[in-house]
Amino acid sequence: MSVQRLRDYQGPALFSYGFRPFFFFGSVYAGAIVLVWLPVFYGELELRSAFAPRDWHVHEMLFGYIAAVIAGFLLTAVPNWTGGLPLQGRPLMLLFSAWVAGRIAVSLSAAIGWTTAAAIDSLFLILLAAAAAREIIAGRKWSNLPVVGIVGLLAAVNLAFHLEAHFAGLAEYATRSGVAIVIVLVALIGGRIIPSFTRNWLARQAPGPMPVPFGRFDAVTMAMTVAVLALWIVQPLQRATGAMLLACGVLHAIRLVRWRGHRTFADRLVLILHVAYAFIPAGFILSALSAFGLILPSAGIHAWTGGAIGAMTLAVMSRATLGHTGRRLEASLATHAIYAAVITAALARVCAVLEVDHTGVLLVVAGIAWAAAFIGFAAAYSAALWSPRRF
Repeated sequence: MSVQRLRDYQGPALFSYGFRPFFFFGSVYAGAIVLVWLPVFYGELELRSAFAPRDWHVHEMLFGYIAAVIAGFLLTAVPNWTGGLPLQGRPLMLLFSAWVAGRIAVSLSAAIGWTTAAAIDSLFLILLAAAAAREIIAGRKWSNLPVVGIVGLLAAVNLAFHLEAHFAGLAEYATRSGVAIVIVLVALIGGRIIPSFTRNWLARQAPGPMPVPFGRFDAVTMAMTVAVLALWIVQPLQRATGAMLLACGVLHAIRLVRWRGHRTFADRLVLILHVAYAFIPAGFILSALSAFGLILPSAGIHAWTGGAIGAMTLAVMSRATLGHTGRRLEASLATHAIYAAVITAALARVCAVLEVDHTGVLLVVAGIAWAAAFIGFAAAYSAALWSPRRF
């Protein structure tokens, strides 16, 4: 049904499916804002945002780039879940315009006022949640509504970010809340697609031990993840929080081992999913160490954001783009380089916290590698994202 609609669609290929504009421009934006952030961090450039510089950086990663990837994923997944038609053409352009307007409003919020910027910026996630909910309810796919609930919760935290930043000076609680929500989403979706894609590849290429499917252990791990991250949002530096974070990290490490990622080295499209997920237990363990007063909190946060979220979003974007544009599911040399760059960026950013004698150099390495990964993705996949599907 969706394929026939794609055949009949006569508008620009970029707006024939939700993943196209959001993956392309989202990845360009992810790379660009880090290149802007580096001179801002070193005091060589001044922003016109009402946010403090750090909050601008955090907000635009969480509610700019990551929100765009979530939109691309959700608008592509919903037609598969419901059997309905994809959002395309003018409605998709309007939704994309709301995302662009939010980015402009946040960056110019010192000029237009923080309340106006908050109103404009909040609109995108609300519209996205409403569009997805409408299709899921119409298709009676009730089991998929929790994902919409997570997007709605992210929309609420986005508004809370604006409020906390204005009234408290820095959006500490909203930052942790946003990171926690996205990590839960990555763990939830990763727990479904990683063992599935791994099993499919191993069944064709290397028969033997298979990934353990989602079961009681995974359900317990996810329940504990939600509880521990809720505690971390409120009391990130308490020793009790540290103990819980450490236990949760061990559970996620066990979960990852059960998926047999060590058997997928021959297929980088599958391997990168496991590597990206490995940053989730790493983030929990590093955050536990910060709660015990051994390291700074930003090490764990950047393991989650730069590693788990950054690498997982590139993994999902590259795989989805190849599959939904009719191309072979194979990692090109450019894709290998993109994956290597984002892992380098994540490791360098975490090490910049741990190796204080080399922080400056490591921050530059992390920023350049991050920009190379995401702008590299946009360049390498531009033909696929801007051209009609190969039927």
